[in-house]
Amino acid sequence: MTLHMPAGGPPIVVTPDSAGWQFCGLRVLELRPGIAQTLPTGSAEMFVLPLAGELSVQVATTDGAAEETFDLAGRESVFSGVTDFAYVGRDSVLTLSSAAGAQVALPSARCTNRLPPLYGPAVGVPIEVRGAGPATRHVRNFGVPGAWDHANKLVCCELITPPGNWSSSPPHKHDMTEPCRVVNEEIYYYRIAGTDQVTPGRAGFGLHRTYTGPEHAAAGLTALDESFEVRDGDVVLIPYGYHGPCVAAPGYPMYYLNVLAGPGESRSMAFCDDPAHAWIRDTW
Repeated sequence: MTLHMPAGGPPIVVTPDSAGWQFCGLRVLELRPGIAQTLPTGSAEMFVLPLAGELSVQVATTDGAAEETFDLAGRESVFSGVTDFAYVGRDSVLTLSSAAGAQVALPSARCTNRLPPLYGPAVGVPIEVRGAGPATRHVRNFGVPGAWDHANKLVCCELITPPGNWSSSPPHKHDMTEPCRVVNEEIYYYRIAGTDQVTPGRAGFGLHRTYTGPEHAAAGLTALDESFEVRDGDVVLIPYGYHGPCVAAPGYPMYYLNVLAGPGESRSMAFCDDPAHAWIRDTW
């Protein structure tokens, strides 16, 4: 499995099959002005999340019956603030269009039940300040349990890490190994702002780490010990293991979209800290 997918190649399309797992997916689309794109959701539920620009979302059933239309106000950039969004169930057909052009993320999760489409207003997105000191980061909990319960498997949030700060700290896991009780696959989709602190660009960078412990070897999982330089538009897949910390280089704010899904009957973001670093939480 390739865990790091640098930007600059083909458009981002992560499916459970391409990732070698069961649930999580992600697409990132560039909408050209006035040109609609139509795509089926297939066996996955999705969020339609504007990254830049505004767009219209038309939802139909697979037999062509119109279901809903949402006009998303969007935002200038992921570093500008929260955005409104839409949820679309499996076995749907999406038509996305934008008069001025837009960039949109489609995080997804394979599921069995079809839920109706639903609009998510920006004003309803809870914002959390997590951590302390150089581990402070801002979390936009637009698609997490409790804040958004209209989903089968899909869990999503956005994080903004200020320049020079650490995130995903302490390192944590949510996999089949003890003492975890919740299993989630996870995708990190990174954006890095440039000198104006708003416009994404490839000049800045961050760092991401994923690794396993002795309990993973005992469970028969292949050892992971990966540290990546991540730049704007990169994707990191986390099938299992501890992930974090990740860090934003001085001068460059770092954004990442978390996409999670797993086999549990109920959605959960429960995790287990690396016991070697769990004490850090008590210092916040």
